[in-house]
Amino acid sequence: MADRAFLKQMEGYGLTTAKIHYHLPDQPSLLQIYVWQEYDLAPRFPELKGFLDFWARQIEGRLHSVVVAHSRLIAPMELRNATLVGAIH
Repeated sequence: MADRAFLKQMEGYGLTTAKIHYHLPDQPSLLQIYVWQEYDLAPRFPELKGFLDFWARQIEGRLHSVVVAHSRLIAPMELRNATLVGAIH
């Protein structure tokens, strides 16, 4: 069975990292950083949007800003079928 991350990449997902700045609930003038990382589909980022919606509903820290980086780790030309797998001495 293939790894979940590999299957996601084959479906077009790429590794997405979001640096989330939020206000501390008890000290609103201070910002804290949370780093979120998951496989997601650019440019719509449905996984990240779902997480940020959850954050807004369930977590007390008010969001300040989000910086997103995204990279497809497997490009179509990087994957090819092998006709022989063997060892070379």
